Amino acid sequence: MNIQGLSMAISQINTKSEVGTALLSKTMETNETIGEGLVKMIDKSAMERSVNPNVGSNVDYYA
Repeated sequence: MNIQGLSMAISQINTKSEVGTALLSKTMETNETIGEGLVKMIDKSAMERSVNPNVGSNVDYYA
């Protein structure tokens, strides 16, 4: 058996796993931030509709 080679392979697998987990964590944080931004935008537009219910409901355009 090649213990040294096996040890290096296990170490590389562990490192790749840790990098993948860190990347997934960062992606989840980014998606959470984007989601919070979307909720704020929806809340803001809902507030505008409650004050001016006709704003943005009809759009006329000519091509």
